[in-house]
Amino acid sequence: MDGVDGRGGRSGGRVRLVPWADGDLWLLRETNSPEMTAHLGGPETEEQLAARHRRYGGLAPGRMYRVVLAEGGETVGSIGYWQRGWRGAEVWETGWAVLPRFQGRGLASDAARAVVREARAAGTHRYLHAFPSVGHAASNAVCRRAGFVLLGQADFEYPKGHWIRSNDWRVDLERGD
Repeated sequence: MDGVDGRGGRSGGRVRLVPWADGDLWLLRETNSPEMTAHLGGPETEEQLAARHRRYGGLAPGRMYRVVLAEGGETVGSIGYWQRGWRGAEVWETGWAVLPRFQGRGLASDAARAVVREARAAGTHRYLHAFPSVGHAASNAVCRRAGFVLLGQADFEYPKGHWIRSNDWRVDLERGD
């Protein structure tokens, strides 16, 4: 399997990022529970999931990944980065989901560090942002552990028509750390 690990190289890390594939719709379905989507406006319909899956497969610029354990290859979640306009500039944005049975182990932070490296390698934009809900303690902790800097709060629409108060976390991709 092709991929990038979450701890500074192609081998020896706890997670690898595997490019999103046609057969990965199951992962969207598995993360579509009320608990997993509580900070994102709630579960999506099957049609919305299918549309998201198509977007993930054709995401450009940017890329979506399945997050897999480096040892054993079991899928633990998803992460990606994509382009968006933010405060008058084009930036990368990232977001992730980790299956409940794998939460609390630091795997999301490992995946976030790996996606920072991927966005940095892609070039194009100086900054990578994450916008977790201010009330989502776990996702905010992922940002902190992965080296993002908290810029403040912002009202953020996600999904369309659903406004949340989010923290604006950012990584400067021109810094090599």
